Amino acid sequence: MLGAIIGDIAGSKYEFNNYRSKNFDLLANDCYFTDDTVMTIAVYVALKNCKGKYDKLEDETVKQMHKIGKRYMDSGFGGMFKRWLLTNDTKPYNSFGNGSAMRVSPVVKFAKSLDEVKMLSAKVTKVTHNHPEGIKGAEATAVAIYLAKEGKSKEEIKKYIEENYYDLNFNYEDLVENYRFNETCQDSVPQALYCFFISESFEDCLKTTISIGGDSDTLCAISGAIAEAYYGIPDYIKQWGLKFLDKYLLKHIKDVVTE
Repeated sequence: MLGAIIGDIAGSKYEFNNYRSKNFDLLANDCYFTDDTVMTIAVYVALKNCKGKYDKLEDETVKQMHKIGKRYMDSGFGGMFKRWLLTNDTKPYNSFGNGSAMRVSPVVKFAKSLDEVKMLSAKVTKVTHNHPEGIKGAEATAVAIYLAKEGKSKEEIKKYIEENYYDLNFNYEDLVENYRFNETCQDSVPQALYCFFISESFEDCLKTTISIGGDSDTLCAISGAIAEAYYGIPDYIKQWGLKFLDKYLLKHIKDVVTE
């Protein structure tokens, strides 16, 4: 989960100002957290509040998204999600946006099996992103994180993803040259996963992801979550990255920060 948050912060300044190189300082002073961080924390709080009983997880997810999200209305929410936050009608709106994948990482902390990962992923996703592609993007991300956490090799994780979710037959140089901003799961989650697979470290994963352009903060939230599970986060990156959060958000994840 911290990998998703730090990834979001690292990619924030490049979302609408893509930088197609890995030659830059990670987590520059003008980076900031976005809605990706806010919603990741909301999902975490919802899962934590359920205390292992998930029959009402959807309701708790909606509650925490509204409670925490409304404090950060200027953090970059998409138009449809912002309208959902501001209305009393909390029905899902058939989204297949990549917001489902950027916020899903906390489920891995609570799931005790791959099947439970998929179940929890669906529950926290379908409250807004109930389109099959929205559910698929979140699940693929959560599954990759879980498999990495369980010590699976990149080859094993990639094989599972390609057999069950996406073709990952990309070329890095081609992505750097030609990939463009896209907020759909189907055209951003596979690219983020690919960046993890070709990376060499947590930092290199984020730099690689940023270097292909596109929706940089969300792509980094996705790849960064997997990279944390696979590589871990160097202490200096973790400590510096968390300085970008305010006291309210830090309060909600203090138990994760001190682990």
